[in-house]
Amino acid sequence: MVAEGDSRRPTCRETASLEEQLQGWGEAMLMADEVLRWERARVPPALMGAVSLVFLSICYLDPSVPLGVSCFLMFLCLADYLIPILAPRVFGSNKWTTEQQQRSHEICSHLVKTRRRAVGWWKRLFTRKEGKPKMYFMTVVVSLAAVAWVGQPVHNLLLTYLIATSLLLLPGLNQRGIISEYTGMAKREINFSNKKKRKTNNSSAYAA
Repeated sequence: MVAEGDSRRPTCRETASLEEQLQGWGEAMLMADEVLRWERARVPPALMGAVSLVFLSICYLDPSVPLGVSCFLMFLCLADYLIPILAPRVFGSNKWTTEQQQRSHEICSHLVKTRRRAVGWWKRLFTRKEGKPKMYFMTVVVSLAAVAWVGQPVHNLLLTYLIATSLLLLPGLNQRGIISEYTGMAKREINFSNKKKRKTNNSSAYAA
């Protein structure tokens, strides 16, 4: 059996490696974390307004796919080059406190755990493919058919806008406990329906 300390070492090593890779992005990460976790009340409407403005600009300009992809990659390259240079000058290295360092470490740890969770889901998918190929085939086909059915009547840009907005609002909703609240309500409703169905089936069996 692997000791608990040994099981945590890979995650710690990956977190330290990620912190080293994102060394110049510390201030930007903290700012993005504050925005995504809704540290201030005006963040959600401002976030939705910014996303809406970007997509309205794309809708108005109507760029071609190569132009849009090139501009997006160009923006990423500029951000990757400029942010590590400008962030220390804008925020100042003397303002980097122990609390901010700890928060940066927690963000990197969450990113590592999310990456490992995604890799685990991907591995389980292929494990199911090898162990239960029929169930894997039916699940993939039905899921893709459902996505195609939903995406067919919806415009591509609108669907992308809804997905992007949902992903950006997801951390804040999770931080405020809204997702867990509605998930718990859904679970209670499902359990209540199952209990009611079992009582109905038992009553029918006794009547027979």
